[in-house]
Amino acid sequence: MKRIGEHRKLLGVDKTATLKDLKLIYRNTMKEAHPDKFVDDEAGKLEAEEKSKSVIEAYHFLVSINPETQEKYKEEYTETISKSMIQDFYYEKSILKVQHVNGKMYEYIGVPRNTYIKMVNADSPSRFARRHIYGSYVYRKNGEAMEN
Repeated sequence: MKRIGEHRKLLGVDKTATLKDLKLIYRNTMKEAHPDKFVDDEAGKLEAEEKSKSVIEAYHFLVSINPETQEKYKEEYTETISKSMIQDFYYEKSILKVQHVNGKMYEYIGVPRNTYIKMVNADSPSRFARRHIYGSYVYRKNGEAMEN
């Protein structure tokens, strides 16, 4: 959850920001901090590059967890969590990444380590996730497995 707050603070938005708001703020921020504006100022250019990277990361992250984005993919998400078993999962820095048999991967943000440990020790990680993970944590789609 700390990560969400940091991204919102960087872009100066709150949790009610719409996709349209995020896009507008992103564009305006990038205009101000674009490295091309610092042609003769090498230090300013490097600083602008770092800020640009942070702004891009924050924008993409906030778009991925935005309610409008989640609503758009709700049917796919619901089908995945109800019909596809968990193939693999791992935990890093309060983020639980869950890979499903159907190839979809989701990140759950702010999961406590003890919840992850309980999931590791559960007879069925899929059943545990349905009861204790899905619907309890902010999530975002993390991608899909590569087809062989």
